[in-house]
Amino acid sequence: MDADKPHHLKNQPLSQSAETLTVPTAGPGFVEITREILQWLQTAGATDGMLTIFVRHTSASLTIQENADPDVQSDLMSALEGLAPRDGNYRHCAEGSDDMPAHIKSMVTATSLNVPVLDGRPVLGTWQGVYVIEHRDRPHRREIVLHFIGSHKDGI
Repeated sequence: MDADKPHHLKNQPLSQSAETLTVPTAGPGFVEITREILQWLQTAGATDGMLTIFVRHTSASLTIQENADPDVQSDLMSALEGLAPRDGNYRHCAEGSDDMPAHIKSMVTATSLNVPVLDGRPVLGTWQGVYVIEHRDRPHRREIVLHFIGSHKDGI
């Protein structure tokens, strides 16, 4: 899509599609899910509309971030650790020393994102990717809900 030219949407009926992805994580860090999102949009026949991405957890989050230089992710993880260190004086500690800091990190990042979709593709910048951020120490299987509303191929 050319950013300088308007994209005129056809007057088509709106419909919805939804899916839940299960994303394995290996402990603290970023897991890119851009490719999985693109594949699902294509499978769903999405053309033009809005995609909502939602993580169903309180100790993991979502972000759109640079996907070219892994140092960005390392620096962001360091910044989040500085914001909510595990050795803080937290009352909630029944689930381990990493749990309350994970809740804080999730709260200051995002649990949902909205991404426009045009011509069947998420409208992301050249160096942008969609990531799940794992804030807990152990591996997890995170559920990510994708919901698209808009036009679909063949008016479905």
